[in-house]
Amino acid sequence: MKLRTLITTMAISQLISTISASAAVPPAIPADAALEAKVKEIVSHLTLEEKIGQMCELTIDFLTDSDTSEGFCIDKWQSDEAFKIYKVGSILNVPLGEARTPQEWHDVISVIQKESMKYIGVPDIYGVDQIHGTTYTAGGTLFPQEVNMAASFNRELVRRAGEISAYETRAGSIPWTYAPVMDINRDSRWPRGWESFGEDPYINGVMAAELVKGYQGDNPNNIGPRNVASCAKHYLGYGSPRSGKDRTPAIIAPNELREKYFEPFRQAVKAGALSVMANSGSINGRPVHADYEMLTVWLKEGLNWDGMIVTDWADIQNLYTREKVARDYKEAIEIAINAGIDMSMTPYDVEFCTLLKELVREGKVAQNRIDDAAARIIRLKLRCNLWEMPVTNPKDYPLFGSKEHADVATELACQSEVLLKNESGLLPLAEGTRILVTGPNANSMRALNGGWSYTWQGTAKPKYTSAYNTIYRALSNRFGESNVMFEPGVEYDNDGNWDAEKIVDINRAVSAAKDVDVIVACIGENSYCETPGNLTDLTLSENQRNLVKALAATGKPIVLVINSGRQRIISDIVPLAKAVIDVMLPGNYGGDALAMLMAGDKNFSAVLPFTYPKEISGYAVYDYKPAESVATMDGNYNYSASMDVEWEFGSGLSYTTFAYDNLTVDRTEFAAGDVINVTIDVTNTGKREGMTPVLLYTSDLVASLTPDIRRLRAFDKINLRPGETRTVRFALNADDLAFVGSDGNWRLEEGEFVVRCGGLNKLINCTRTSVLGISKTN
Repeated sequence: MKLRTLITTMAISQLISTISASAAVPPAIPADAALEAKVKEIVSHLTLEEKIGQMCELTIDFLTDSDTSEGFCIDKWQSDEAFKIYKVGSILNVPLGEARTPQEWHDVISVIQKESMKYIGVPDIYGVDQIHGTTYTAGGTLFPQEVNMAASFNRELVRRAGEISAYETRAGSIPWTYAPVMDINRDSRWPRGWESFGEDPYINGVMAAELVKGYQGDNPNNIGPRNVASCAKHYLGYGSPRSGKDRTPAIIAPNELREKYFEPFRQAVKAGALSVMANSGSINGRPVHADYEMLTVWLKEGLNWDGMIVTDWADIQNLYTREKVARDYKEAIEIAINAGIDMSMTPYDVEFCTLLKELVREGKVAQNRIDDAAARIIRLKLRCNLWEMPVTNPKDYPLFGSKEHADVATELACQSEVLLKNESGLLPLAEGTRILVTGPNANSMRALNGGWSYTWQGTAKPKYTSAYNTIYRALSNRFGESNVMFEPGVEYDNDGNWDAEKIVDINRAVSAAKDVDVIVACIGENSYCETPGNLTDLTLSENQRNLVKALAATGKPIVLVINSGRQRIISDIVPLAKAVIDVMLPGNYGGDALAMLMAGDKNFSAVLPFTYPKEISGYAVYDYKPAESVATMDGNYNYSASMDVEWEFGSGLSYTTFAYDNLTVDRTEFAAGDVINVTIDVTNTGKREGMTPVLLYTSDLVASLTPDIRRLRAFDKINLRPGETRTVRFALNADDLAFVGSDGNWRLEEGEFVVRCGGLNKLINCTRTSVLGISKTN
């Protein structure tokens, strides 16, 4: 059966159930009657060509002429083709591939808006990947990447980062950001794991919701001049390809797809996300861009969501060029639009418009599907107030790139860098400590920022980062230049591929170590992004490991600083270090944050939002199944399975210590719909003030499908003075203990559960089994 026939059949079979489901689920975004009247009026006056044009998104390179003394300008002929002839509704990306000042953004978007209003009467909506601050706005604030945000476990700080990112993005007249990224990363090999919030569904949902609220403000129907529309991506399952390589197929059990991969997107939509970008790949053989059930039944109808779905880069074309589910581009358009795609990031061609018009005339795409897509796009533009505010004035944003914003980014970096090992209290370092800083990541802003930093691959020119401090410069500033030596030993070859390295002089670094007290070895990865970051071996490079081994032979204590976007295998050098810090990708202020933490000016408070593997074939996640860790099995053959990892999910140390006591639950028996109130006392038993994430887990002991060993259900981050005790309170919804059964329904089953926090346990009992349905509502 052809895919387009399958989609039609699925549409009919799902119709009754989805209509009833939508009626039962309240609107994800509260309806605004006045806004809806405007949507209806505007769409009613659009021609078919104009509606289809709204569904087309082109890259800015389609419009620009780079052969000018100013660097680029809008080409009049190309602009006429886009707006006058094809009525294109959206432009994306950055001119000539690198960050622009707010004034440059204002100037180019002003031209686009003038042309769009002149020929269509509808403003353009401009979209950019501002995923960790002002990715593509020069002079703005870059925050730590999302994996660091997750490690902070600080909701309020993450939302504040979203607010600042929105403010500084809108300073350049950009109203739409392709964030948050919420691709649950269950495989350390995947090159985009750092863009998201780690391996856990709950953290992804919570942090994505905070960013959505930070970007958009309190009213998703009215995006103000200091806010931007969000675009949750990549819906869904994108972060778990079977090969570990970007844009390759994922094989995910249907129940797990809904329970762990759909749930975070539900939370983002519930928080008001105005748009969603689809997964570029396929799941269980079905490309998501062609999946009616995923796009329409689950997302739009199942959540009663009136937002807009946009493709990723050229992904309708990919349905026939790569995925082979369509014979040609025209059939690919038919499949994708009927599946529920509203806007196609084409991004270089306008043939999409011609072919889609033909499909409507031929009856292969219904007129009401076009009307629906156009309405969703117009609704997004109205919510962004683009008729009243097509551009903004950079002068109205005095806090752009300010110290106030930099201080927030620095604090988030401090709260995101994880202390994993600290033998004999090596850290914090005392004043006057003589330090050798070495390794390829020691003097690199590119490595600290990672991809999506001024350019796609993070290969920014020094003009963008010269004002910020590398790890070496930050340590020199904090401990004194006379106390800090720099010998890289190994460097990245920035003229080659992202993983290209060159040995500078390891012997020289070893020689320098003789004159210092401590070695700070900065290892990891250079920046990369998306498919170019694919690799075949997760083991850290031999050059870097040999550098650490040679330095260890000197007998001087080593602080190992890991600066990378994924968890590279380093099991042979971890034992050689007295201290280990994983800074991940902490951004422009990550070096300063590290120096403050190593000096003890700040205290470590982050924990890992992922499981760090020890062996090349030992990829693991914290919510594994019981059979994945079995010491022995009786029988005729020896059997063992173990969960042996370098560092567990939630690992992280502090310069102080915390004790947990008095774990209580207000009910030991519960049923669906109940709320279980949990409290626990946390005491700072050390001599320093410190913050700590308090993580609450549950375990379902017996279930009709093999249960996970544990699941994170709630967290809070608290600050305690020495000797201080605080009672932390959690309200645990009983329905959140449900799982998705083999029939696709959420089930809360009778039996025992364990509530876990801080090494303490409480047994609770579900008194009856309840089937909660396909969709959760809490």
